Amino acid sequence: MTAQIIEKNGKPEYAVVPIDEYQQLLEVEEDLDELIAFDSAVREMEAGYDEFVPQGIAKRLVSGNERPLKIWREYRGLTQTDLAAQAGLSQAQIAQMESGKREGKVLVLRKLADVLKIDLDDLVPARGDNR
Repeated sequence: MTAQIIEKNGKPEYAVVPIDEYQQLLEVEEDLDELIAFDSAVREMEAGYDEFVPQGIAKRLVSGNERPLKIWREYRGLTQTDLAAQAGLSQAQIAQMESGKREGKVLVLRKLADVLKIDLDDLVPARGDNR
């Protein structure tokens, strides 16, 4: 790397580098940021704080065509009756929430999120979900 050092009061103050070398430094920094983010994600997975979600499930969640509660319930392999029993609710409540006829209160959603092992905000419908 070639750099011109500019001093102020006898101490290095600035380093001027050719633009192509500067661009290379930016690319290296970006690559390093991506590696750090990847390592962090791997650590979270290994610690059990996060999980891989299959592409099909992710697409369903983002599409906004279905309620997240139904998607997560099915992904976890639970029936409406199973989920209701584990959350202390009725099957009818789950069915109404999944159909959009009923909105869950925060405490109910918290119970459901706990049973499904997801964050509360994972039960919020995607933008554009009119169901």
